[in-house]
Amino acid sequence: MVPVVLAGGSGTRLWPLSRKSYPKQFSKLLGEDTLLQSTLRRFKSNECIEFAPPTVMTHSDFRFIVKEQMDEIIPECGPIFLEPFGKNTAPSVLAAAYHHAALNSDALLLVAPSDHAISDYEAFHASISKGLHAAREGHLVTFGVSPTRPETGYGYLNVGDSSETSQVARVDAFVEKPDIAIATEMVASKQFLWNSGMFLFKAKAIIQAFETHAPQMCEAVRLAVRSARRDLDFLRLDEAYWREVKSISIDYAVMEKAKNLFAVRYSADWSDLGGWDAVWREASKDNYGVATSENAHAIECQNTLLRSENAGQKIVGIGLTNILAVAMPDAVLVADMSRAQDVKRAVDVLLKHASQQAQVFPKEHRPWGWFESLVIGARFQVKRIQVKPGASLSLQSHYMRSEHWIVVEGTAQVTVDEKTELVSENQSVYVPLGSKHRLENPGKLPMVLIEVQTGPYVGEDDIVRFEDAYARV
Repeated sequence: MVPVVLAGGSGTRLWPLSRKSYPKQFSKLLGEDTLLQSTLRRFKSNECIEFAPPTVMTHSDFRFIVKEQMDEIIPECGPIFLEPFGKNTAPSVLAAAYHHAALNSDALLLVAPSDHAISDYEAFHASISKGLHAAREGHLVTFGVSPTRPETGYGYLNVGDSSETSQVARVDAFVEKPDIAIATEMVASKQFLWNSGMFLFKAKAIIQAFETHAPQMCEAVRLAVRSARRDLDFLRLDEAYWREVKSISIDYAVMEKAKNLFAVRYSADWSDLGGWDAVWREASKDNYGVATSENAHAIECQNTLLRSENAGQKIVGIGLTNILAVAMPDAVLVADMSRAQDVKRAVDVLLKHASQQAQVFPKEHRPWGWFESLVIGARFQVKRIQVKPGASLSLQSHYMRSEHWIVVEGTAQVTVDEKTELVSENQSVYVPLGSKHRLENPGKLPMVLIEVQTGPYVGEDDIVRFEDAYARV
């Protein structure tokens, strides 16, 4: 069985932690693993199911983040497909199906989003086992979660008069996210399951479903896969063909039309973490229903979520009830818990005001490490930069700025034009405007430096690369 992990979404309802440049699947929302890492850990083979190395579908901007997080927890990974443009879930699933059908048309694909919370792996595997027979017979299988409350943030599956004890039921209809009154009626009827967005089917079965219900998509996706090119550890889908593909979810494209769709009833803990209220439900709470992060404190609060994502930034709540408050170094969200699904409106407001906080994460990740802006002013910027052991930045130059580097942890190997030298803690080096330069970490521990940029323009696009270990030239 091949897990196909979808890792390209943006998750605007979890702003300000989740942003377009660094969405929620790469964050540690619950525990020490990121959501992507937690997803990958579920695919450990056992006596009932043998999992192949997972295939990951993601956006090209996230390629190095995905590879780094995968390398930290699994010894072997399958192909990582890079999408030139986000096209929703249907093209991603079809691309994975074409790839694996060429290797084995009977291959079973287990499609899973990378941003769900599932704590009981044994129950998860048991549900997969229940759907195996239907999938092997050529049917499409989804996993419907037994609802525990009226929920307006999920879609629903109508499984008719299926009893609680039936393991697999035919799906009669999909229902989009309802209002609270309709959701209450559906939960009371016992005929509906939450749509989890997870699927199980043969590669050839889902291709046949696309050929029947979304034939206009097939040729462009097939050619995008066939023309994919190797880029380091990744397979980059062909940009020209991928541009022709319609952006649409797999539910709209295929599942809502399919006549051979069955749902496995999943009754264990599950959440798609689609909003801060869902994070609050999954988090550890005190006797008053208060969930706090390490740098957050609550005084006489109830049913409240308090999070600070910065070790140097404290958040304190006093007398709060049903409130969520999330503090980032560059943005703070405060909202009533009942309005968690409206958080994406905050992103819309910030976009209208051209605020970079709408989409850009304060810490920008690169294949060699990360950097964050500490201060930005007229004609200058101050950054903190961390370079991973053995990593190096590209050989580059700038048209508009010069740079001063001060090493505060570890040792840097610095090249400026024809000169290369080691720069230790508390030492500094000056990079003149227009000089070719490179920064490397030759040590075994992360290297940290403070960079002061000065010039009329300090934007990230003022970079001319001459050599790069990550094929970004």
